[in-house]
Amino acid sequence: MTSTDYLNQLNQDYLSIHRVKEDFFWDTYMGISDDNEGASQAQTKWTNFLSDDKRIDEVKAQLLAAETIADSDEKAQTMAGLQGWLAMFESHGISSPDAQALKDRLIKLEAQLFEKKQQYVMTYQDENGQTVEASLVSVRSVIHTNNNEAVRQSAHQALLDVEQWVLENGFIELVKLRNEFARSLGFDNFFDYSVRKGEHMSSDELFVILDDFERRTRDRHLQSLRTLAEEKGESALLGHNFSYAYAGDAMRELDPYVPFSQSLRRWVESFGRLNIDYSGAELTLDLLDRKGKYPNGFCHAPIPAFYDQGKWVASKVNFTSNAKPDQMGSGFDGINTLFHEGGHAAHFANVKMNAPCFSQEFAPTSMAYAETQSMFCDSLLNDADWLKTYAKDAQGHVIPDDVIKAMVTSSQPFKAYEERSILVVPYFERALYQLDDEELIPERIIQLARDCEQRVLGLVCSPRPLLCIPHLLSDESACAYHGYLLAHMAVYQTRAYFLSEFGYLSDNPQIGPLLAKHYWKCGNSQTHNETIKALTGEGFNAKYLADECNLTVEQAWQAQQEKMARLAQRELHAPASLNASIRVVDGERELASNQESDQHLYEQFEAYIGEHYGC
Repeated sequence: MTSTDYLNQLNQDYLSIHRVKEDFFWDTYMGISDDNEGASQAQTKWTNFLSDDKRIDEVKAQLLAAETIADSDEKAQTMAGLQGWLAMFESHGISSPDAQALKDRLIKLEAQLFEKKQQYVMTYQDENGQTVEASLVSVRSVIHTNNNEAVRQSAHQALLDVEQWVLENGFIELVKLRNEFARSLGFDNFFDYSVRKGEHMSSDELFVILDDFERRTRDRHLQSLRTLAEEKGESALLGHNFSYAYAGDAMRELDPYVPFSQSLRRWVESFGRLNIDYSGAELTLDLLDRKGKYPNGFCHAPIPAFYDQGKWVASKVNFTSNAKPDQMGSGFDGINTLFHEGGHAAHFANVKMNAPCFSQEFAPTSMAYAETQSMFCDSLLNDADWLKTYAKDAQGHVIPDDVIKAMVTSSQPFKAYEERSILVVPYFERALYQLDDEELIPERIIQLARDCEQRVLGLVCSPRPLLCIPHLLSDESACAYHGYLLAHMAVYQTRAYFLSEFGYLSDNPQIGPLLAKHYWKCGNSQTHNETIKALTGEGFNAKYLADECNLTVEQAWQAQQEKMARLAQRELHAPASLNASIRVVDGERELASNQESDQHLYEQFEAYIGEHYGC
């Protein structure tokens, strides 16, 4: 077998194992299937494929053999593909049989916890004292927008109950086993292992960045808390009141202008005007909340995009949100998730390399790199020029300036808080995994969570208590949450570059091709820093996000006014085709597709939402 043949066979072997694992993942996480044992077996097979350290030596041998390939193009392509596989196998390789056995146990334990968590029922008391069964998404929406404090308190207590349930149903055992696994590979703990694997840096290097950001935003954040307490009383700082106190009114004013029924249309049109092309991808979107469904948006690609012996293989991508269209705030939350996961999909659909290892969300793909793509896209939703173009009520009235100003007035003082609510997670997870096994008891862990929230957020208890965050339970996202903050830093650096070059972001047709060229095309063959430098000419720099957090309300509103003023100088062009096949489903039921046309897609979706949710 030649080196080129070896690469082609490796690609096909991976695709078949990956596809089975991803199909199980989708069906179980969407609540379509309860075959958690099958999902666990598929996950184990995929993990064993990647963690077999003998493949590292195999690939190295094939790289040496590829040096003798006579055809220069074939040689370059084969070596590039093999280098991608070497990086992936080195990221996942497990040389010790004991470590491999521990990894297998971890997969089973996590599957058991996932299955039990799916059966867990959350409830809160509504205004009439009635018990309401609710998902994590809807409970958080109640805390954020409901004008009845007793209802908010009940919903917040539901999250605190989740924390206790998690600690009593396997999470502590998971933490201990993760640490044992990491130590078997030579790391002090699982957090250190995950940071090295995911972001290719040490925990100490990571916290140089995080500590610096914490210092840069501390004063602005603490001042916003003091001001809120002075204006609305100390009770505004309680976990069940805080997010409502600073954002409730603005969200209610915004709500009529961002109905969820229009979100699909707004996404396709907005991305089309950005000239984002999905390169023939097949997209399946499951957007509505329902019982048994995983309570967090995500995007996975059962078929990664790549060139197979010169022939383009378009990606198959699944992504999800958890919208409740008839609930206050769900419209903006729903479209935010649609833009976010749609940004992931655009990224993975446009990796133009010659092996599927380059176009997937697992190591060696940096989480910060992957999240930069999605978070850049969802950042546009808060721009006044985007809102003035797309935010319209049922009668077609454009969102008024004073509603946008109210959004700025309520949110800008707490921009630092929003970023620090990401920052608190790695502080907690690092401290958690540094605890000795005998310290890993529910009371100690709860106290650690509250201590971290007090230190980073300045609140006795967070509106989103740490242990109810789904990412902490899942192997692929545990000890990786810092990637969101690193990504936000890169997003604002990217935004600053585009603004300096073009003067605007929303509906700018130059942005899609530039993202495709510099951020997406090479996939994980380049580092996060290399992609940023390729576009902006400057390496990763956290100051842009810190500067954004520290703007005054007046400065932030001035920037929004300038965006609106420049709208008059731009002509709204027709959106380009996304070049994608799009299906919207609710579990196993298809709600809409663009097989006939995008317009037909919108009409089917909007009719369904109107019929079933009255909005």
